[in-house]
Amino acid sequence: MTLSSTLTSANGSVSRPVELAVKGKSTGTRRSLGAVLRQRRRSLGLTQVELSKRLKVKPSYVGFLESDRRRPSLPLLSRLANTLELKPEVLFLLAHPEEKELLGMRRRSSQVRDDEAWRGFKANKRLLARYGVKPKEFKVLLQVKLLGKVSAPRDFFYILNTIRQALQDEK
Repeated sequence: MTLSSTLTSANGSVSRPVELAVKGKSTGTRRSLGAVLRQRRRSLGLTQVELSKRLKVKPSYVGFLESDRRRPSLPLLSRLANTLELKPEVLFLLAHPEEKELLGMRRRSSQVRDDEAWRGFKANKRLLARYGVKPKEFKVLLQVKLLGKVSAPRDFFYILNTIRQALQDEK
């Protein structure tokens, strides 16, 4: 993913687009908000003092942001995006990477584990045959999976046996 922007000179003319890589150049690691801010500030030829004046913050705070020792507020993120001519959505996600889950941009690790437990349950044909899991029971267990976290494939067999036992007790 790249951050794209254009440079505008003092007389208002627009120069070529500037690409800011969100991934690190050599290692492929994720870039931090501070690294992106520093790179963009330098590409615009601004000092930390000049940027701080435009943002109406102290120069030391710009230094804290660039060293990833502080996280900017939402209003400051907006001012940063406007001043540095960057997309506010990208800055928001760099400042708050945990919100990718909220926005559905990344699968939660627990969701992946739940899927692994379900896949392991479905794939164990020997145990499915041994327990005689019927298509209707399979559908019920799929609905149970949607209710919450099931840690391991064997837990589905436990749930199935519990349901079967509860239904037998009613007879």
